[in-house]
Amino acid sequence: MTSSTYAQAPAAPVNSPARVATASFIGTAIEFYDFYVYATAAALVIGPVFFPSGSGTAQMLAAFLTFGIAFLARPLGSALFGHFGDRIGRKSTLVASLLLMGVSTTAIGVLPGYDSIGVWAPIILCLLRFGQGLGLGG
Repeated sequence: MTSSTYAQAPAAPVNSPARVATASFIGTAIEFYDFYVYATAAALVIGPVFFPSGSGTAQMLAAFLTFGIAFLARPLGSALFGHFGDRIGRKSTLVASLLLMGVSTTAIGVLPGYDSIGVWAPIILCLLRFGQGLGLGG
């Protein structure tokens, strides 16, 4: 009589609830930190640097308008990255989302102001904020 042994496939690692909660907390904290920093910059710096031709009130409103663009882009980013996540995989889609967010944030940091490139500065700023929103929605 012969006996056979069956090799069992190793079980997939299960994420503990504490690990998932910690990762979610860290991701949310970074997200809110980014928005708090941009809100502070919008109130203090972005208006005069990117919208110098208007009054102080107009500068602040235009700066906060750029702040709101990212909120409008988030649902579009979630739909876009959700679609591609189902098609090509969640891991590569997450990397693309983080890359878009990081590149947009870095580009905002090095973006010259209105004095250097004129009307292109606020246009590029709005496009980069839209990119941040797309990446954050993913």
